[in-house]
Parts: sequence; structure tokens; C-alpha cells
Amino acid sequence: MKVLHLTLKKKWFDMIASGEKKEEYRELKGYWGSRLCNNPKQWLDGFLDFDYIHFSNGYNRPKTINVKCEGIDFGFGSAEWGAEPDKEYFVIKLGEIIK
Repeated sequence: MKVLHLTLKKKWFDMIASGEKKEEYRELKGYWGSRLCNNPKQWLDGFLDFDYIHFSNGYNRPKTINVKCEGIDFGFGSAEWGAEPDKEYFVIKLGEIIK
């Protein structure tokens, strides 16, 4: 199983844990391209196929949840879920919470 590990602020962690937030956003930068794309130098070559995302809230003894990954794409995010208006992101689509 391929797992993507991400750390979140409490607000976003709680929204994902409640099922309210259905997407997570990451900036279109080389660091995220190297973690999310098949070819870090050619982002349009496609994205890595993750089975689930392991989210943690905090670093010392964090709360954690695992969420099924429904895919990654480019797009404009929702401001209510943390995206800036008119800014394109890597959009990580979230599925069901895995126990």
C-alpha cells in the first residue's frame, strides 16, 4: 500500500475528521511536485497513486486519521477549505475515513 503522510493544522484536521472537508490543497511548487507526481520535472506526466493519506494533527503525540485517496489533480480550491481565490493547487481528493 502506498501512503501519503501529511501534517495539518487543527482546523483542517477537524474538518477532514468530521467528513466536512473533501479536498486538501498543496502549492504548485517543486517540493510538492516531487512528492505527488510521477515525474517531478514534468508534472503533466501524471500523479502517484496513493492508497490512502495518513493525516496527523501536531508533531508530539499527534492525533491521526487515515483517509482513502481518491486521486490528485490540478485545480482551484474552495476558500472554505483553505484555498486562496484564483490560485491553482495540487488538489488531493479525499474519500472515506479508514479505521
